[in-house]
Amino acid sequence: MKVKDARKAAAEWVQAHAAPEEWFRGAYFSGSTIDMPDDAELPTSSDVDIVVVTAEDEPPVKPGKLVFQDALIEVTLLSLNQLDSAEEVLASYHLAGSFRRDTILADPTGRLRNLQAEVGPRFNEIAWVQQRCENARNRIVSGLSSLDVNAPLHDRLTAWLFPTGVATHVLLVAALRNPTIRLRYAAAREVLHEYRLQEVYPQLLQLLGCSHLSASQVEHHLNELARTFDAAAKAVRTPFFFRTDISDLSRPIAIDGSRDLIRSGQHHEAIFWIAATFARCHQIFAADAPHLQQTYLPALLALTDDLGVTDSSAMAKRAEAVLQFMPELWETAERILRFNPTIQQKA
Repeated sequence: MKVKDARKAAAEWVQAHAAPEEWFRGAYFSGSTIDMPDDAELPTSSDVDIVVVTAEDEPPVKPGKLVFQDALIEVTLLSLNQLDSAEEVLASYHLAGSFRRDTILADPTGRLRNLQAEVGPRFNEIAWVQQRCENARNRIVSGLSSLDVNAPLHDRLTAWLFPTGVATHVLLVAALRNPTIRLRYAAAREVLHEYRLQEVYPQLLQLLGCSHLSASQVEHHLNELARTFDAAAKAVRTPFFFRTDISDLSRPIAIDGSRDLIRSGQHHEAIFWIAATFARCHQIFAADAPHLQQTYLPALLALTDDLGVTDSSAMAKRAEAVLQFMPELWETAERILRFNPTIQQKA
């Protein structure tokens, strides 16, 4: 499917299923497809991300992934309160990228277009890019500083993994790239290569714990994840925010997309999403199918053993290592900021 056709389907879904609602305040595109040309083929391991803005202060769990007119769409709900001012959006590394250009699908009040008109021209200003880098860095520090090493393995794996992976986002934000979720390590590697900072990348992999793993080892973990994923997709009942990420609809992304990475020589880059998906599957087992947790636990333990984070004390040490890496990470981000030709430097 062409990107333009997927976008058209997303726009029509908004008009049919969101716009008629009383709480609807608008919608816009988000994620990696923002930067894709209309005539590009949308990879089967990608979806079209849209954000639906609601008047509710606390929106319900996001609808997640769905198929509409043969397009795979990921729908997230966002309270209008989070778009209060251009300054708040400019300082948020998750929000600002969607307003750097016209991504708006629907805007019944005109507020989103006014916001884009303010954010777009200021997006590249160094002061705001620095604030967004700091926003990402603070997520790492706050997440790892509050890590509960006594939580169940699947919960503490999630709590350690995602802040650790935000190290890549600091670099992507500095380079004015989309802070992608699943492909964050591959994208960070490209940025570091572009700025001749390749020596930093092995450190990111070491902190993730995967630098020593071979392609065959990673593919073995993926095969075990596939078995776990299929069981969890059948068992899930609880409305987790990630519920549709563990479903038949999402299998081409979680499993096939990871296999494509491995077979293209990017096995280290596949590990992040493999580990994240493993943890989510076990969250489902814990809530909805406890009898399956022990059945699939050996595969999770094998992965965390290879990453060196099965033991809670080892995970705490790894978290501390990431925190110790923060000054070097920040120095690397500042070098990208300094040499990024598209950033509007201070006068």
